Amino acid sequence: MTLWAWIILASALSYLVKLAGYLLPETWVDDPRIVTIANYLTVGLLAGLVVTNTVATPHGLSIDARLIALLAAFTALLLRAPFLVVVLIGMAAAALARLAGLA
Repeated sequence: MTLWAWIILASALSYLVKLAGYLLPETWVDDPRIVTIANYLTVGLLAGLVVTNTVATPHGLSIDARLIALLAAFTALLLRAPFLVVVLIGMAAAALARLAGLA
């Protein structure tokens, strides 16, 4: 298959998944079990994406300033800091780690 065939296939599948959301009966979507599964699935996928982008490199795993920034931001979240403060703390932690030579 060519690249364009894969792109068209992915687009069609995305459209069908979106369409299925509109066609499903509302009672199925409002079922508490489905809502719970959807919430956990969303959190799990986002957590996997964050961890992968934080420690993955083309050659393996890397422990550097990104991980320190993530840990600092996570700590700020645990302390119930506002989102802007969390971002600023993560940014400052990454800057300090890079300044210390943990590029």
